[in-house]
Amino acid sequence: MPHVIVDPESRSLAERFALIKSPSRRRARFPEGCVTIVASEVEALAGRDEAHKLLPAIVYGPSKSSEGQRLYYLVRWL
Repeated sequence: MPHVIVDPESRSLAERFALIKSPSRRRARFPEGCVTIVASEVEALAGRDEAHKLLPAIVYGPSKSSEGQRLYYLVRWL
């Protein structure tokens, strides 16, 4: 995960299970439009679809970038 300041008291920033639409696994942050938050690890794993580039992961966010986009940071791929 890139260097991200984690605020343990934040109500909006948290680690979450997600499906990420990404052509590769090399990126470390993803715009909100590429991330679908799901309820559990099981749901994330069940949503994997290599043909449509949907990959299960744990992400941290959303946080705002300097450009005003909401981003999720990759914690790890599942």
